[in-house]
Amino acid sequence: MKNFKNTAFYILITSGFSALIYFILIEGKKMQGYVPKPALKNIPDQWGHFVESMIESVREPLAILLLQIITIILTARIFGWIFRKIGQPSVIGEMIAGIVLGPSLVGMYFPEFFEALFPVASLANLKFLSQIGLILFMYVIGMELDLSALRNKANDAVVISHASIIFPFALGTALAYFIFTDFAPKGIAFSSFALFLGIAMSITAFPVLARIVQERGIHKTKLGTIVITCAAADDITAWCLLATVIAIVKAGSLISSLYVIAMAVAYVFLMLKLVKPFLARVGALKNSRQSLSKPVVAIFLLTLIISAYVTEIIGIHALFGAFMAGAIMPENARFRGIIIEKVEDVSVILLLPLFFVFTGLRTQIGLIDDVELWKMTGIIIVVAVAGKFLGSALAAKFVGQSWRDSFTIGALMNTRGLMELIVLNIGLDLGVLTTEVFTMMVIMALVTTFMTGPALDLINYISKKKDSIVPETVTLSDKFKILLSFGNAERGKALLRLSHALTQKEQQTSIVTAMHLTLSNELHTFEFDELENKNFNPILTEAKNLNQPILTIFKASNDIDTDIVEISNQGDYDLLLIGLGQSIFDGTLLGKVLGITTSIINPDRLLDKFTGKEGLFANSPFDERTRLILSKAKMPVGILVEKNLEQINKVFLPIFSEDDRFLIDYAARLIRNGVSSVTLIDPNNVVKNNAQFYGALDLIERDFPGSTDMLEDRILKKEFLAQQDIMLVSFESWRKLVSSQSVWLSNSPSTLIMRA
Repeated sequence: MKNFKNTAFYILITSGFSALIYFILIEGKKMQGYVPKPALKNIPDQWGHFVESMIESVREPLAILLLQIITIILTARIFGWIFRKIGQPSVIGEMIAGIVLGPSLVGMYFPEFFEALFPVASLANLKFLSQIGLILFMYVIGMELDLSALRNKANDAVVISHASIIFPFALGTALAYFIFTDFAPKGIAFSSFALFLGIAMSITAFPVLARIVQERGIHKTKLGTIVITCAAADDITAWCLLATVIAIVKAGSLISSLYVIAMAVAYVFLMLKLVKPFLARVGALKNSRQSLSKPVVAIFLLTLIISAYVTEIIGIHALFGAFMAGAIMPENARFRGIIIEKVEDVSVILLLPLFFVFTGLRTQIGLIDDVELWKMTGIIIVVAVAGKFLGSALAAKFVGQSWRDSFTIGALMNTRGLMELIVLNIGLDLGVLTTEVFTMMVIMALVTTFMTGPALDLINYISKKKDSIVPETVTLSDKFKILLSFGNAERGKALLRLSHALTQKEQQTSIVTAMHLTLSNELHTFEFDELENKNFNPILTEAKNLNQPILTIFKASNDIDTDIVEISNQGDYDLLLIGLGQSIFDGTLLGKVLGITTSIINPDRLLDKFTGKEGLFANSPFDERTRLILSKAKMPVGILVEKNLEQINKVFLPIFSEDDRFLIDYAARLIRNGVSSVTLIDPNNVVKNNAQFYGALDLIERDFPGSTDMLEDRILKKEFLAQQDIMLVSFESWRKLVSSQSVWLSNSPSTLIMRA
């Protein structure tokens, strides 16, 4: 009755007021001075009018900007994914995406599309948005610096860092001396050109370097600590030098720039002595997610904006102010992590790709159109590598590092990445660099960043030592080795209980390793240890409760799927346990459409089609990560479909084909390690007609009488399934259950899907 009344009221109100609105509009037309527009004569004219209005809407500045953002983000994500797949930082792919969308590729081969997507009038909006993105990004970079670690470990690091700056700086100014006449902009002073070329050669990309160190698993080594500290010291020194160089360039001479430098020193003094203690006090009082209210966040963002504004009007660029605002943030790692989380997604995902494309729009590789210019590009690359790589390596060797570690430090410090692009854009805006030199330097930034990974691999190969995060103990061949890979703590605890059920009475002859991988672009150097503890503390607590010794692996990764496979294959494990993830493409109509599209263009899927592995996944709802692991892992894989798995005493084992024979071995292992019973069902009479099955079951029954049971009733009842702790089933059989939409799946307990 209530629903009927509500419906009647709704109809009455909407129809009544709609009629009133219509009456008002009709009466309004009769008002004096109203001139009706001529009616469109026919449907084609109406369609033409509609198309014309649509075209006008598309040409609106806001529509153009939104289309640019959509195109840029999609292209950046695609190229970032491709470069992660080939073992490179995603920032390289995003930098390449910017060049691809610029005049060097799209503008050259698709000029009409390029002009429509990036009309000259729209570039100002793109520039300002990208600058906002850079300001937020530099704020994050400042917060990523662990100044306490820099103070505690700065002795050797400062020597290496400053050597890695002065060497390339000197070589850069020397190069400027030889190319000034031919390549410097007209009217620019030699000192400005030389200083800027020197600072551009000296930059290290601290964020990219930190990610590489974490991904290579050397962050906890002495070498990792030194190189991270070197990069931090390098960042601070280089940005201070850049601010000085900008002041000199804008002032025109060193003498006239002293006023700017004096104001910059006063600004830094006030930030350190006045603003930093105030922010530290705020951080001490508001250091949790609950207490960090909008007014508190507003204080920090306002500090950022004011700091950037002050340095901009002083004449040392807004980016230095943003960097400084981040560096003086409260040193509490949790607090910084919360602020970074609020800022980083907008800056890195949405706004920073705009900067890459804006840089790409200014990079015209077509201008490097003769052999001499390409020779000069090569010389710039050689000078950059020689200065940064050799300067860092020789300084590291001088302070007592081995040659291998010295060359590793040199290769890492030679990484320039996004930071180089920032410096180059500042130089182009100031008129210090020509478009040709800018393009050459962008190519240098790409090459020196791209070469870091291969250089590290070459150094490891020559020194016959490979960086590995696989614990040495797992190489013992006489032990049963389980690797469990978990994404969240609850799933990790369930996988640990399963591992314990397989090994609890054989701990002397078995090893359990728990592994958690995290995306490196979600990780910051100062919170690495804290994040490791957060992810592993629940697992270690559960292991202690179970009295189960475990090893742990924690690694930053730019491609989690591939690294899970590589680590498991390298460690020579006997069993890999993972949880079943859910595909983002399931559950909605749009998701299914996107899933079909992804399966067509996904290189991994295409490779599986050619190798015949795609057929393995027909009628299976596995997510993309599980598919990759199953197709690439070289050892047996167990996939846990977890439904509140608290204990493992009763196991249900359906046998559908002779290929399920290997499951008996795991059933025997479970029984040996304390499982009270394993109940089999044989719907296809496979066990009944196979002597091998009977023989294996007889052996188990002989050693553990009453531990196995054959269920005669082939129609499983819900009551029976509810009493079981876990169902053990082969990959092929589970796939058939999925395709037949078996009631077993909806009523079954937790399920362990095994692939031999």
